[in-house]
Amino acid sequence: MTNAHGHHVVVLGGGYTGMFTAIRLAHRTRRTGVRITLVNPSGRFVERLRMHQTAAGQELPVHRIPDLLAGTGVQFVQGAATAIDPEARRITLDGSLTVGYDTLVYALGSATDTGNVPGADAHACTLNGPRAAGRFAARLTELAATGGTVTVCGGGLTGIEAATEVAEAHPGLNVTLVSTEEPGAMMGPKARAYLHRSLARLGVALETGVRVAKVLPDGVELADGRILRSDACLWTAGVKVSPLAAEAGIATDDRGLVLTDGTLRSVSHPEIHAVGDAAAVRMDYGLLHGSCQSGLPTAQYTADTIARLVRGKAVKPFRFGYFHQPVSLGRRDAVIQFTRADFTPIDRLRLTGRAAVRYKEFVSGSPLMTFRCSKRMNVSTVVSRGGRAAAAPKPAV
Repeated sequence: MTNAHGHHVVVLGGGYTGMFTAIRLAHRTRRTGVRITLVNPSGRFVERLRMHQTAAGQELPVHRIPDLLAGTGVQFVQGAATAIDPEARRITLDGSLTVGYDTLVYALGSATDTGNVPGADAHACTLNGPRAAGRFAARLTELAATGGTVTVCGGGLTGIEAATEVAEAHPGLNVTLVSTEEPGAMMGPKARAYLHRSLARLGVALETGVRVAKVLPDGVELADGRILRSDACLWTAGVKVSPLAAEAGIATDDRGLVLTDGTLRSVSHPEIHAVGDAAAVRMDYGLLHGSCQSGLPTAQYTADTIARLVRGKAVKPFRFGYFHQPVSLGRRDAVIQFTRADFTPIDRLRLTGRAAVRYKEFVSGSPLMTFRCSKRMNVSTVVSRGGRAAAAPKPAV
């Protein structure tokens, strides 16, 4: 890739990673003649890190994608991708409009999967965007007037944040968190103990070590046969990705994530770069899990990689190490567990209470700040490159 003039880069997906890739790449390739197009179904940028706040009834600022891209030269095309033709290097939008590309950045992210448990798609709400979270918030407002029960299914960080946010905002509701594993299992003993004390303080009941077998209109049926009464169910267990890559014949794993090499390029179509939740990225310590913490560095790396490739320069493999597990516990409490590069906890390194609240708020707000600053300078989102734990990555298989 040496003829930069007229080279067209299409970024498919306007979430955290797609937005950062487009803005940083525009800054890195200014005056080269590279054209950049960002494609997204909605004109609104969604702060997924804050969807649990929307679900609890809080009003969040609305950020428009054209406003965030203003001054970058990136063209925004609003439309939903329905097909990719990697041989012709063409994307079909909304079944008719087509957009051609020389280089594609696949940044379609992920969503909560309600298809694996009967009834979840029909009777449970999700945090898959402002509308979905808003519907759940409206249901909570109805229940708050008379009292009721709320079930949050999924004890990962999203489920924990949602359960505590709802319990704090609606103290008259009975909130139960259902999880196959102990909430906070990935944390050290002290941070996990603090998390459980916060759950108890907020009145969140726990059903752990159990699997949801079915979601009913007015309850949740567990695998052991018990039925938990539930006036509103929020589903946060499991994620899925778009089938577009697999349908296009792009190499993916069994979950549909794009298989990448050490430079985050598709192992089957090197003109396609995959970032964030849509990419299967493997370090020596394992496959990266979907999070903003790992997603933004993949976007930063990919923007820099494309900028080097269009100039005919060599690139080094991607390296990344985790450094924290930030969890909000309502608006007035939080716990931050610091980690080693491979995501294992360092028990003695943690923040709680007000300091943790400020830290978590900074983390949640940092992507937008990064976008704005990246229009003028190269802003790094990499805290750790992983050291020995993140030696040269191997292709994901």
